[in-house]
Amino acid sequence: MRKLTLGLVAATLALGSSAALAQEGTVSGAAGGAVTGAIVGGPVGAAVGGVAGAALGTILAPPSTEIREVVVAQPAPSVVYEGQVVVGQPLPQVVAIQPVPGYDTYGYAIVNQHRVIVDPQTRTVIEVVD
Repeated sequence: MRKLTLGLVAATLALGSSAALAQEGTVSGAAGGAVTGAIVGGPVGAAVGGVAGAALGTILAPPSTEIREVVVAQPAPSVVYEGQVVVGQPLPQVVAIQPVPGYDTYGYAIVNQHRVIVDPQTRTVIEVVD
């Protein structure tokens, strides 16, 4: 068990050093995943959670200030939605997603008078702008 724990610590340190070169979303995703995994499954859970969290964090990396400014400037009707809009969760199909001009990897919608930036492929909310 001691060898397994030391191996996991070494793997975690290696992941941490490569994550330093990654985007902010990846780093925070890895850290959050590792903590959650450690609570649920101990050292093995920490290693698995860190890798899974890094992957999710990369997908949900926050958009740049420029993308936010483009989204704020775009006109679109607001959709009334009775559920909660939550970062990391997909928008329902009833919400139309508009493309962000010049940024194919981002979409946006206005839900309950709030602009949200989403991944248009998965409909996952990346950020609530206002």
